[in-house]
This record gives sequence, structure tokens and C-alpha cells, in this order.
Amino acid sequence: MKPARTAEVTRDTRETQIRTSLAIDGRGTYDVSTGIRFFDHMLESFAKHGGFDLRLRAKGDLDVDQHHTVEDCGIVLGQAFCEALGSRVGILRSGYFLMPMDETLAAAAVDLSGRPALVYHAPFGSSETYRPNCCTTSSTDSPCTAAQTCTCAFFTDARATTALKRCSNAGPRPCVSPVPRTIG
Repeated sequence: MKPARTAEVTRDTRETQIRTSLAIDGRGTYDVSTGIRFFDHMLESFAKHGGFDLRLRAKGDLDVDQHHTVEDCGIVLGQAFCEALGSRVGILRSGYFLMPMDETLAAAAVDLSGRPALVYHAPFGSSETYRPNCCTTSSTDSPCTAAQTCTCAFFTDARATTALKRCSNAGPRPCVSPVPRTIG
């Protein structure tokens, strides 16, 4: 029987208290609560489209701003993926995905190399600054190399939605799939 690729991670700081559980070989189920409803929606979309199970509970100093909560959720998610993947032996390791949605075309490429790096080329408004923060901390704590671009976007929600969908389709599912064997 193949060992389960799961993880449970907790992070407690002065600003945040976060608990998460992740099952890479899941069905796309989620139970997310961060106190930031749009961010919840983005994480739910990430799990659903990535095909893994995610449970995340976060309490943060939202009376100050969203920054600590979002950044620390990224840290916890990166740590959970790292723990669940273990040695990373026998996985494809890299993947890419193009995501057309409404007026937006987004691309993502992910390499679960063990080397952290993020290249993020996407316009975002001041209310969207949490996205690069979450992506940077996830990339650093997984660790993985990720490149993301987004073009033709007019509406903030379309940019944000495609950002998470493209990452979930480029990263977890193809990257963690077993390496196909060729015979003959």
C-alpha cells in the first residue's frame, strides 16, 4: 500500500494562529476560514482545481490589516506541501498550465526543485497586494520555483481567480504525479 501524502502544520505567532491539514492525493475538498472571505474563495479554488484536500483555519490581526494572515497562510501551505511530498522521489516534479478566463490569459510554471524562487509578472491593484505575498512565502517554504504571468486582465477578480487556478493546475497535480515508466 502506498503511503499517504499528507501533512498537518500549525503556526502560532503574535499576529496569527493557523492550523492546516493537506492531503495531496485528495478529491478537491476544502474547509477554509481565514476571516478574509475573498482569500478563502481563492484557497478553496486552489484546492478544488488542484484536486487535493485542504483544511485551513486562520485567526489573524485583521484589525491591523490582512498582510500577516495572508503571508502566514502562504508559509503554512508551503510547509504543508513540503512535508506531504517528503523526499519527492518518483514524482514528475515540474508542470505548467495556461488558464483562459473571461478577458484574462494567465500562465504558470512550477518546479518542485527544492530551490525557492518566484517570478511574478501580473498587474494588481493595491487591494490585491496579498497575492504576491502569499505566493512568495509558499514558494520559499515549499520550496519550489514558480513563474506566473497574467495578461489581458481588466477586472481584479478575474486576475485573482486565474492566479490560483493556474497555480493549482500547474503545480500540485502534474508535479506530484508518479513518473511514467517506459518499457521497451
